[in-house]
Amino acid sequence: MKNRRALMMMALAIVLGLLAVLLASHWLLRQSPAGKGRIVVAAADVNLGQRLNPELLRLAEWPAESLPEGALQDPLKLSGRVLKSSVLRGEPLSEAKLAPAGTLGGLSALITEGRRAITVRVNDVIGVAGFALPGNYVDIIVSTQQDAGERSYPQSRNISKIVLERILVLAVAQEVGRDETRPRVVNAVTLEVTPAQAENLDLARSVGSLSLVLRNQVDPQPGVTDGATKLTLLGAPAPDAASAPAATPAPVKPAAPRRVAAVAPPRHCSGLIDGTRTSRECF
Repeated sequence: MKNRRALMMMALAIVLGLLAVLLASHWLLRQSPAGKGRIVVAAADVNLGQRLNPELLRLAEWPAESLPEGALQDPLKLSGRVLKSSVLRGEPLSEAKLAPAGTLGGLSALITEGRRAITVRVNDVIGVAGFALPGNYVDIIVSTQQDAGERSYPQSRNISKIVLERILVLAVAQEVGRDETRPRVVNAVTLEVTPAQAENLDLARSVGSLSLVLRNQVDPQPGVTDGATKLTLLGAPAPDAASAPAATPAPVKPAAPRRVAAVAPPRHCSGLIDGTRTSRECF
């Protein structure tokens, strides 16, 4: 009797355990299809300006609640497209990271609409010791001689002035791959500028020497300065009104001639003696 009762309890426990497993499996099966999605990710590290091919793409499962904005799901539609930003292996691809369809690979795919690319010659000092890398922003300083003509500065003087600010570095030498840590000493840097900035930059490098100033990528504040001259560098006072040419004195009016009183003509006098009296008569 006791054995029969024990067997019944064991059978009941087994049935309840199987029922719990079935219920848990059914709940998990209902959650899985809605909990994941498949998106296109990079199968290897890909540099900006590179054309995509099937070997560089793959599908990966991604949690549905955290899908990246603009994520793509068909790798076949991406074949032949060009990247305008570097991606790492396993990173999701989106339209924001791709150049417009039909764009050829290379540097031209990276230029923003309405802008131009211009290359300037640099050295290890001008190029910020090789740390002006693609994707960084720089300011451009020109060192030249200011023309004479002002009354305060009748002679020409040397001046250094920031002429362009927050200019994007597209490439260094002939490489467009972005590496934010490793310096690369080169002899040319390609910058993205507007047409007006391209004209100013071309004029600046013809009238003086250029220097690049690396700036914080998220700092939008402009650097408003008057430029540096020899006087401001050495702390000499600026010319003041004392050094200005003296004003021409006003003409002096001639004094009116003095009127001279008329002089009476001379008179002839003679003395007369009459006894003890004397007199004088003039005529």
